[in-house]
Amino acid sequence: MTQSNGAPLAAIAAALQRERRRTGLSLAEVARRAGIAKSTLSQLESGTGNPSVETLWALSVALDVPFAELVQPSRPRVQLIRAGEGPTIAAERADYVATLLASCPPHARRDLYLVSAQPGTARESDPHLPGVIEHVVLGAGRALVGPTEDPAELGPGDYIAYPGDAAHIFKALEADTFAVLVSENG
Repeated sequence: MTQSNGAPLAAIAAALQRERRRTGLSLAEVARRAGIAKSTLSQLESGTGNPSVETLWALSVALDVPFAELVQPSRPRVQLIRAGEGPTIAAERADYVATLLASCPPHARRDLYLVSAQPGTARESDPHLPGVIEHVVLGAGRALVGPTEDPAELGPGDYIAYPGDAAHIFKALEADTFAVLVSENG
């Protein structure tokens, strides 16, 4: 079961159920902490609905689990993801798509994403779990990336690291902008 944009709905449903059981929280309490409707969480746990990256980030914070734990299906020992493939999650208010390339293995502390974005509305991220640091290397295009109050303009090959536990943005300034983002849980 996968939605049209490639989000692994079955993996998301299983992960939400697993993590909610782990925390011992009720459906209503997790929904309240994430700032979403209980019916939305119920739909996601049943493998229906259309989760945005914002909803999944809010749930990851509410469940105190890395974002990748909610979207990464079980993976084979050797993993190859061709361009245009892989589990993707689209933003609600920006032309921004994150493709999970590698989640953090047990006892490690990083997730790897390929980000594709188009000019228009910025992808505004709420703070993630405490201690998260994001690293971005721009592959093509131009973008404003970093803390919401003081983002840096990046061109191809430029690198920035910033606290992911503070509000931050990714705003494409050219068509077909893409970057590699590493989320490090410090």
